[in-house]
Amino acid sequence: MSFASAVEPLRAANLLAGKILFELRFFGAETDMAESSVGVLAPVEPLPREASELDMLLVVAGGDPARYLANAQLTAFFRRMARSGLALGGISGGPLLLAAAGLLAGRRFTVHWEYAAALIERWPNLVPERVRFVIDRDRITCGGGVAPLDLMHSLIEDRHGPDFARAVSDWFLHRHVDPPTSPQRSSVTARYGIRHAGLIAVLERMETSIEEPASRAEFAALAGVSERHLDRLFAAHLNASFQQEYLRIRLEHGRSLLRQSPMKISEIALACGFSGASQFSRAFRRLYGESPSNMRK
Repeated sequence: MSFASAVEPLRAANLLAGKILFELRFFGAETDMAESSVGVLAPVEPLPREASELDMLLVVAGGDPARYLANAQLTAFFRRMARSGLALGGISGGPLLLAAAGLLAGRRFTVHWEYAAALIERWPNLVPERVRFVIDRDRITCGGGVAPLDLMHSLIEDRHGPDFARAVSDWFLHRHVDPPTSPQRSSVTARYGIRHAGLIAVLERMETSIEEPASRAEFAALAGVSERHLDRLFAAHLNASFQQEYLRIRLEHGRSLLRQSPMKISEIALACGFSGASQFSRAFRRLYGESPSNMRK
């Protein structure tokens, strides 16, 4: 989806203009065919030798982008392209590969929310913005999914004007173009189906207080209620206790790290606020019915 959303607007722009506005080339590092997440194969060229062949290079990575982080050929290639001044971008998990090459330091950027936790744990000095896309000078990053439609609308508008960009978006029935600062995920209100202001504040804080869990007393103070009343709010609105929901959020974070990062299970346990791997594994098995190691396999 990320790949199609990035290239189809450029193809449509050529079609609507009746001439080649954008020349598209597809590169791969390992074979002459790249396989999509649903198994569709696309022919690719070898990596270009010179940046002068290109105006912009976008790295699209989904599934398990972490398996490419140790690819020395890719890292050297990205660094060589960056030294030449070429505009580089990452879509979905693509920013992970740019981060591995040291090309996001000192830049604003984003990444698909599914990969954000793994990126932060691996590079604590990098802080992705939780937005649809970011253009910071010669770095262009996008959360993936359908967000590249918005990114390409912006790029086409910048080069060929708002009327033409709107015609391209209309071609895909893309009537509502989100600004770059729009969030990637639904709000806590939408995801939980709640409107209690205090409870919303608590849940938002829970999602950002994982490595060092806050106490129930701190959360009750945040909501402006007693600890006992906080328990009643969770039971009434979420059909779960405060502890159950907080544990679920921390374990969900751990599951994401298991799937998207090469971190050891003991490291993941600490990153999720557990004292060690055994405590994390017991809680994980109770919730998901299998051990962390089995899920990783």
